[in-house]
Amino acid sequence: MKTKINKKLDLNAVQVLALGFFIVILIGGILLSLPISSKSGEYTNFLDAVFTSTSAVCVTGLVTLDTGTYWNQFGQIVIMLLIEIGGLGFMSFATFIALLLGKKITLKDRLIMQEAMNTFSIQGLVKMVRYVLGFTFAVQFFGALLLSTQFIPEFGLLKGIYYSIFHSISGFCNAGFDLLGGFSSVTGYYNNPVILITLSLLIIIGGLGFTVWLEVYNYRGLKKLSVHSKIVLLISAVLIVGGTILMYLFEMNNAQTIGNMNVGDKVLNSYFAAVSPRTAGFNSVSTDGMTTAGKMLTVLLMFIGGSPGSTAGGLKTATFGIVILTVISVIRGREDTEVFGRRFAKDLVYKAFAVFFIGMSLVLIVTLILSVTEPNEKFINLLYEATSAFGTVGLTTGVTQRLSSIGKIIIMITMYFGRVGPLTVALAFLRKKKKRTMKYPEGKILIG
Repeated sequence: MKTKINKKLDLNAVQVLALGFFIVILIGGILLSLPISSKSGEYTNFLDAVFTSTSAVCVTGLVTLDTGTYWNQFGQIVIMLLIEIGGLGFMSFATFIALLLGKKITLKDRLIMQEAMNTFSIQGLVKMVRYVLGFTFAVQFFGALLLSTQFIPEFGLLKGIYYSIFHSISGFCNAGFDLLGGFSSVTGYYNNPVILITLSLLIIIGGLGFTVWLEVYNYRGLKKLSVHSKIVLLISAVLIVGGTILMYLFEMNNAQTIGNMNVGDKVLNSYFAAVSPRTAGFNSVSTDGMTTAGKMLTVLLMFIGGSPGSTAGGLKTATFGIVILTVISVIRGREDTEVFGRRFAKDLVYKAFAVFFIGMSLVLIVTLILSVTEPNEKFINLLYEATSAFGTVGLTTGVTQRLSSIGKIIIMITMYFGRVGPLTVALAFLRKKKKRTMKYPEGKILIG
């Protein structure tokens, strides 16, 4: 009886998360479609309004309408709130409001929070929500403070503060929305280290995951860190450093990106181009002007994405780490996947490969569909767009603005699945785990 209740609660938790995101997207789409949201004072095409809302809630950053020039301040604030809710999860805000109102947090609420925040257990979840919100607002405040040193002199006091807050929230939540106009992102600040480094730090901090930062905050030595945190930090460092070096090598002679910059700016923009695909969506150089190698590197970084329990999307660094470690173990002839003196359970390895396969299949299928609906676009650009949507990144080579109606719907579904789907799939595997009382005879098949 107890097992049935637990299963029911698990099922409801998944449904609440999926439905919750959908409702927030729909409300955001309705608000953005109203005349009070656009600078022209006219109704916005509902598909474009929902597309923008989906992109904001899924913290992606792909837009069909320029955020800085199309929407008025009300519309931009709606987008900013959708980004914050989408980045932290609506359950965090619901819990925060419940605590303010003095309401009790039930077991069902804790189960939903556990799935939304991707934690190991339900113990200490309410305390963690307080930590997450406090940590988030503190980081965003200091990010806005640093950005204001650049934006206030350029835009004036009030507009400069507003721009600083918006871009700090967008950076920390890995959303990639900007108010600078012309679909230009931060290309106008390619030689401004304060803006690029501040945004990159916000992206990295938001993308590492709150569990990792809690351990780092309570740091008591490398040996005290969990295997999860060690893998996340190691993979993140390798991707950032390796991505920077490779991006520099691929683009160093490309006049359309960093070819005409001095060495310092080349390194800075290569670093930013390696950080932003994980999974923020800001770009300081032309994405369409990148070499094919640069675009493919970006696709790989977008696909891997950030870390579990963070504001980022994608496959996730921990999942990618398990896949790589398993391959290494097979090559070395080891039975178990091992690292840092620990081995991982077989079901964890199976889930990692399942999520990897599902993610890759989704990207390829979406690319195939887009090649039919958008026949005039290059294949590499469509693969780039599909991966950006799945990884909730927001980088584009310009395809987003040229999408057909069907193409927009496909990308919206991909963004939604990228934000909600992998978690739902992983939980589905957990729910369906059953102990078998018998085993079939072993079969043999040729591999390789």
